[in-house]
Amino acid sequence: MTDLGTSALAAQIGGDVIVPQDPSYADLCHVFNAMVDKRPAVFARCKSADDVAAAIRFSRANDLDLSVYCGGHGVTGAALADGGLVVDLRLMDGVEVDPVAKTARVQGGATWGVIDAATQEHGLAVTGGRVPGTGVAGLALGSGSGWIERKFGLTCDNLLSVEMVTADGAVITASEAENADLFWGTRGGGGNFGVVTSFVFQLHELGPTVYGGMLMYPAQMAADVLRNFRDFMADAPDEIGGGVAMITAPPEEFIPEPVRGQPVVGVVLCYAGPAEEAEAAMKPLTGFGPPAMPMVGPMPYLAVQKLIEPGNPPGMRNYWNADFLTGLPDEAVEILCEAHLSNPSPLTAIILLPGGGAIARVPDDAMAFGQRAAPFNLHILSMWPEVSMDDACIAWTRELGAAIKPFTSGYAYLNFIGDEGHDRVVAAFGEKTFKRLQELKDRWDPDNVFRLNQNITPSGAGQEPAAV
Repeated sequence: MTDLGTSALAAQIGGDVIVPQDPSYADLCHVFNAMVDKRPAVFARCKSADDVAAAIRFSRANDLDLSVYCGGHGVTGAALADGGLVVDLRLMDGVEVDPVAKTARVQGGATWGVIDAATQEHGLAVTGGRVPGTGVAGLALGSGSGWIERKFGLTCDNLLSVEMVTADGAVITASEAENADLFWGTRGGGGNFGVVTSFVFQLHELGPTVYGGMLMYPAQMAADVLRNFRDFMADAPDEIGGGVAMITAPPEEFIPEPVRGQPVVGVVLCYAGPAEEAEAAMKPLTGFGPPAMPMVGPMPYLAVQKLIEPGNPPGMRNYWNADFLTGLPDEAVEILCEAHLSNPSPLTAIILLPGGGAIARVPDDAMAFGQRAAPFNLHILSMWPEVSMDDACIAWTRELGAAIKPFTSGYAYLNFIGDEGHDRVVAAFGEKTFKRLQELKDRWDPDNVFRLNQNITPSGAGQEPAAV
């Protein structure tokens, strides 16, 4: 791309245009996963939907691959187009809350820490973001999971409308009343149909104080903890949200010395209901043990949203795997517990998230994201600091993923999987849903402009999509 081309783009948008020669370029190239090393030709730092439209038209005119940077938290690093153009939404991070209507209009570059802070000023919340740095757009378009999903549904279940810029540069609205088919596909279909520049979410009364926290148990109790969690959550009230995290206890002074730096099992809890009911409702979990470290009680919802943030630092090397489970029999419990003890990195986590509640009451065909009946969502989040650990950590992740396969449904939560190819994307949706999504792709993006993602290929595509 010539300097003249860069100048032409800069004249069309309100934000900055950054190229490799600029001092700020290197910082803009950072994403959460340090294994990603990509060098875009240009960043279009957009401030409006019109800026996004201009950037899309420019990328197509210059035959540049296009990516969208929102939070940069995805493990694939799809936010960066190597040698291409990045539609950078990070300057578009505003949140407007209507406390009367209980809605929030959120710009496409916002992160969950920003939306949580804005909504909690009014005692309101929407499901999403177990780590504050997660981008709202990537999470919501991929369906969106969070601690309060059993009470209030997934992020996409609370989406009322989106403003989107399409492949031809048009700025449109998608909702149940307008472009309804596209709205169906947007809720779970990822960024396959356009660049979403703003979202409108339904909010719910919650906080600012909730009953929640974490219970921590030594690894030798892991199987009993998992079985107790499994059995209780099968009939638990919707208000009880949380998950099990098989982790290594950090070497911090607040951690009891016997488990400090050792494999442990953490049970994260959040009660999305009246605080006076929480203690009794959670007793089968909080009373199990005793835990090595009980940290459950009244706390700010914002604190619950940051509970696992220290264990997810940016700049580490990441390799993930994920599956929906059909159940959690004792054999599967033993596989997870044995893998936990052989994990080569203290930063790695095996996370088990319960289904049920509001999630399961939405029909599978109501939106692109289905798989509503799954009792558990398994996320194998391998993380390590050094290149020398790559082979061991990746092999461990793959081995655990293969060992647990007999207990999986074949579907997957797309935000949790890596770059596993076209067949995995089809399997994650299921063939029927994928075919309907492909029909939408044929209508809205037949040239596959938006392909740096978990890609839904147009039916006329002659080759596999470019790797993300």
